[in-house]
Amino acid sequence: MESENQTLVTEFLILGLTDDPQLQPVLFLLFLVIYFLTVLGNVTIVVVTCLDSRLRTPMYFFLSNLSFLDVCYTSVTVPRMLLNLLSQFKTISYSACISQLYFFIVFAGTECFLLTAMAYDRYLAVCKPLRYPVLMDNRRLLLLAAAAWGTGIFNATSHISFTVRLVFCGPNEIDHFFCDIRELLKLACSSTRDNQLEIFLVGGTLRITSFCLTLGSYILIIITILKIHSAESRRKTFSTCASHLTVVVLYYGTLNFVYGRQTTGNALDVSKTMSVMFSVVIPMLNPLIYTLRNQQVKGAIGNFWTTRCCLLKPPLSAG
Repeated sequence: MESENQTLVTEFLILGLTDDPQLQPVLFLLFLVIYFLTVLGNVTIVVVTCLDSRLRTPMYFFLSNLSFLDVCYTSVTVPRMLLNLLSQFKTISYSACISQLYFFIVFAGTECFLLTAMAYDRYLAVCKPLRYPVLMDNRRLLLLAAAAWGTGIFNATSHISFTVRLVFCGPNEIDHFFCDIRELLKLACSSTRDNQLEIFLVGGTLRITSFCLTLGSYILIIITILKIHSAESRRKTFSTCASHLTVVVLYYGTLNFVYGRQTTGNALDVSKTMSVMFSVVIPMLNPLIYTLRNQQVKGAIGNFWTTRCCLLKPPLSAG
């Protein structure tokens, strides 16, 4: 129980990526461009997969979910970071900080299990191609998507239910560019033992479970591909999984690097840089990764923008 003369913290100071006034405008322009490209690329994929009948398959349903998720995911942190880069007052209220943390965990957790659902979809497509239309019907498709979102919400609600019990009465400087859970716990005046245990048991279990399920799917996929006699067939089969596998490696690699180790001294600066990677840069790269080798998506996006440009052109005057 805190003493009577302790003042509870009502706002936090976000220190951000740098305090160099000359570097801040450069970072503002850089992250503004990244955010614009992220929203443009991911919204385009969502719209195209909804409008193009050729892309109404389970793989593209999950891809549109991932793109929508990435827009939400990056919007939790980047607008506030852009505002702080231009402002001298880098404060965030307690309620806004908790809200940012909640939605960040929702979207991060959902992305983990959405990538797992996508890996399972690729497993069925490669390992059980004849039964794929039956096994991946609309009902299972919606159940997998709902399970991914439900798990993300459960994970975030569990974290926040423990976080709001903490007392903040001392330092209020968060050495990060958003309200990161670990940096927030460092500022608590009350014991964080239960929080640390919850993070380890709930967050760690969900993250490891999703990773193991994804890894297991790809092990089975690789075993199946190696059994294919034709080198050309092996290449074509693997190419259907290559984009998703690239995203999985990038996302889990940076996520585990950030949250799977202690952050003190120089390690904190590296952690913040890697946090930028998985929460800001990777959502921008995902549309590029999925369209780079996918002729169907590239063709659909090309047709979409060609149609939009034609509609915007003024009609030619007669005569």
